[in-house]
Amino acid sequence: MVKGVLIDWGGVLTTGLHEAIAEWLDADGIDAEHYRELMEELIRHAYEQGAVLGENPIHALERGEVDVATFERDLAARLVTLHGVPPVADGLLTRMFAGFRPVQPMYDMLRAAREAGMATCLVSNSWGNHYTRDGWEHYFDQVVISGEVGMRKPEPRIFHHALGLVGLRPQECVFIDDIEANIDAARALGLVGLHHRDTDATIAALETLCELTLRPSPPPTTSAPV
Repeated sequence: MVKGVLIDWGGVLTTGLHEAIAEWLDADGIDAEHYRELMEELIRHAYEQGAVLGENPIHALERGEVDVATFERDLAARLVTLHGVPPVADGLLTRMFAGFRPVQPMYDMLRAAREAGMATCLVSNSWGNHYTRDGWEHYFDQVVISGEVGMRKPEPRIFHHALGLVGLRPQECVFIDDIEANIDAARALGLVGLHHRDTDATIAALETLCELTLRPSPPPTTSAPV
């Protein structure tokens, strides 16, 4: 029986990463093709099998082993604007994620799950502290931010840590994420993995797994007076 929901933040509880990045690239005038080539290589190494303990700068940032300012300077030095110079390093990550916006139906689903007695836990890989935490107490029983706990997805230990906080076994929890490598890691530990691609589909799948209604009922229709 499903008793808990572990859930990612960026791209699941917020609008998509690609949209936010596109907005930032345009605003900062960054060469988009060069950026994508650079990040494709960094992210591939960050998630490839056996790279968990590597020296990838994304690993270090997500675990909190390097501070945001250092990462911003390193990333800015690797990027180039359309004017042929590096972008401004200070505040780079804040600008990068400024386009993230909350997806309210997903938050409503979490609130409904908690009201039904399910445990909820945010499990997010952090690139600095860009979270809008207002009202989180209404949605999460526990919060696991990678840079605050020194662990990152898809490392097994971060899932074990989250499970310990909510006091549940892997098979009692659903894990929702938009990155397939993280889903695969969770499933390998016995969690029910739900690969997020679409808000309605994710909520419907969770409702089926939990045998609960996690969306508000539509208001009743009324007949026009005669």
